[in-house]
Amino acid sequence: MSKLMNKVALVTGASKGIGASIATYFAAEGAKVVVNYASSKAGADQVVQAITASGGTAIAVQGDVSNPADVKRLFEATKEAFGRLDILVNNAGIYIYEPIEQVSAETFQQQFNINVLGSILTIQESLKLFGEEGGSILNISSGASRMPIPMGSVYSATKTALDALTIALSKEFAGRKIRINSILPGSVETEGTHAAGFSGSDFEKNLIAHTPLGRIGQPEDIARVAVFLASDDAAWITGEKISVSGGIYGL
Repeated sequence: MSKLMNKVALVTGASKGIGASIATYFAAEGAKVVVNYASSKAGADQVVQAITASGGTAIAVQGDVSNPADVKRLFEATKEAFGRLDILVNNAGIYIYEPIEQVSAETFQQQFNINVLGSILTIQESLKLFGEEGGSILNISSGASRMPIPMGSVYSATKTALDALTIALSKEFAGRKIRINSILPGSVETEGTHAAGFSGSDFEKNLIAHTPLGRIGQPEDIARVAVFLASDDAAWITGEKISVSGGIYGL
């Protein structure tokens, strides 16, 4: 039996990479999926087409999660299309690697607004659409929250903040049948890592050398865990930070 049959899921930042994989895996497990994107309409449409071609149900909705008006519109579109929400995945995120001397108010605010404020805004709106059966919230954090990385001090701080939200809200939601968990991916090969020149670099080779399972992750490695945490198989799991990293240690 499909693990997410008849559930409605919203995945932010789902036009590519980890978000696209989560949306696709959710649909394969029976969920109706809202594929959110900020700027890549073509990518989001491609994800929707792949889902519908396989017999699933999905729509693409544009929205910048750091913009309150966009977030409200995103959730209004979700309600109009499907009437409710069961699963929220906060995957939209941004990373800017720079030495501390170069950190500016702009780059600080950009990362915190998308990675942290954006998740707060979507969680607030999701609470209005969750039904009596509650819901499941997944925050896509990062291994950088546990192992902050050089040149990524602000990015690491945003993911640590996101994990703190997960733990605090798991307690705040007591008695409301709402579960919330963080997934902490290790290094994952995506369009972004290729565009940044990370794939095939010495830095990537160093990460693999510190990864017991001996490889870089793939988006589906994260998606499979997301399916589990969103499903009733994880009905007694909340407030957890779950590392999906191939066992990476140190750097």
